[in-house]
Amino acid sequence: MPTDRRTVLADTAIGVLAEAGMRGLTHRAVDRAANLPAGTTSAYYRTRQALLTALVRRLVALDQAELQAIGEQAPAPRGTEELVAGIAAFIERRTTGEGRRRSLARYACALESVHHPELREILTPRPNAARRAARDFLAARGVADPDGRTVTLLTCVDGLVFDRLVAGGTVSEQEIRGLVAAALR
Repeated sequence: MPTDRRTVLADTAIGVLAEAGMRGLTHRAVDRAANLPAGTTSAYYRTRQALLTALVRRLVALDQAELQAIGEQAPAPRGTEELVAGIAAFIERRTTGEGRRRSLARYACALESVHHPELREILTPRPNAARRAARDFLAARGVADPDGRTVTLLTCVDGLVFDRLVAGGTVSEQEIRGLVAAALR
């Protein structure tokens, strides 16, 4: 666990948001969840907006680190089945355990960003090794506009994650194969 108090508070706020929703995200709730004295969170983040901004920045940093590591550690997919398997593993990571918690917080923040454009800017997708791997896979297969198709493919994957978090269930490999096939057309 991080030792920097601001990071601990931001990480704890992610968990509070995932568990209690946007209304449950309060300074007191973060204090309780972090087992810190009342008033600690407000001493570091004076306003709810400051706390939310710190949470979003931390969430994006964690997601970017994860996506960078995935792209660097996994070999580039050599075929469609390897890409499907990689996407399936990613979806599993985002819908279970710590990834589920971060996904729930991310979607809550995305909705909140409709009213707070400064959050939308922070949440804007960034380049990373996993995104490049998907783009390079499509480009190597001669897909017209591999950048645009990558955005479409990853947006659809994000939609599957969202749907399964809300509706439950798992994503089948057949669904993922359909997305990859559509991206390759």
